[in-house]
Amino acid sequence: MALASDFVDAASSAEERRAAKRENRMMRISRLSSPLTAIGLGWAVPLMKIAAGDDPRSNMKAIWQGLIVPILGILAFLALWAALAPQVQTSLGSVPGPVQVADQMGSLYADWQRTQADKAAFYERQEARNEKLIAAGYADRVQIRPYTGAPTYPEQILTSLKTVFLGFLLATIVAVPLGIACGLSKTVNGALNPLIQIFKPVSPLAWLPIVTMIVSALYVNASDALPKSMVVSAITVMLCSLWPTLINTALGVASIDKDLVNVGKVLQLSTTKTITKLVLPSAMPLIFTGLRLSLGVGWMVLIAAEMLAQNPGLGKFVWDEFQNGSSDSLARIIVAVITIGIVGFALDRIMAALQAAFTFSSTR
Repeated sequence: MALASDFVDAASSAEERRAAKRENRMMRISRLSSPLTAIGLGWAVPLMKIAAGDDPRSNMKAIWQGLIVPILGILAFLALWAALAPQVQTSLGSVPGPVQVADQMGSLYADWQRTQADKAAFYERQEARNEKLIAAGYADRVQIRPYTGAPTYPEQILTSLKTVFLGFLLATIVAVPLGIACGLSKTVNGALNPLIQIFKPVSPLAWLPIVTMIVSALYVNASDALPKSMVVSAITVMLCSLWPTLINTALGVASIDKDLVNVGKVLQLSTTKTITKLVLPSAMPLIFTGLRLSLGVGWMVLIAAEMLAQNPGLGKFVWDEFQNGSSDSLARIIVAVITIGIVGFALDRIMAALQAAFTFSSTR
């Protein structure tokens, strides 16, 4: 009887340990829920719970809503696209379906691979030629030249990202201080509000000629790292995207608890400490909301700006393919449209993750 009792106790202890381990795994998964949801991977949480030993039935609704329904929606869209696209005839032929667009994705990737191989061969030949000159005693004739081939599709994506981040950074530097000033002072807000309402709706197509002329006059000695076309596009992005951040920052600062401001006055905090210790932490959720909106607006504005400024990014790629008029141009333009959407979604998710990390509450 004693042996049987010991066996039961041991089994019970083992079961308790397994339950404790399972509970710890669930707690770790629960902590991951917020960051995964912020980056658009909330559907992975119920899958991780099932893998950790949780009841599958209790997680099936979350899996259905978060993963299966979106997949079914995408599949339905692809099927509708494939059925309707051949029915529309354009000057370049029928509208390409998903298969033709996927083929062009592969073609663009193959172009990138060929360019990378050509670039590597170019530098190998240059290095071999320079080594021969040095060996022959003509070190003064050694020349190092960069590869000057046409930019590939991934490089154009990278150029667009650099441009939009430059414009977004400039917009943030301008909008956040002005928003704080508007939120803290009714006088400043009254002075700037008419200007905000006037310039906020202005299209990037209207800003671009003005920006182009000013940049051409002031930015005479353009550097290779920061070409004039990129500066024009970035400033245009800044002028169109700063308004959401400015307005939301002003609203966030004006909405903070007045008791906090009074505490700062009682403690005789300086203006700088009042802003950094009291105002910014309280207004941060709305500031991040404005930053997310500004980044989305900037990414949309960028494509039009690059088309007209001829900045070698996605906008110029779309314009060049439209002007090219080949049988593959329309499919490549659709590839660019899909790329623009995916990159825009990724940028928003990055901002949402930063918002979740740096604020106590966030709107997703």
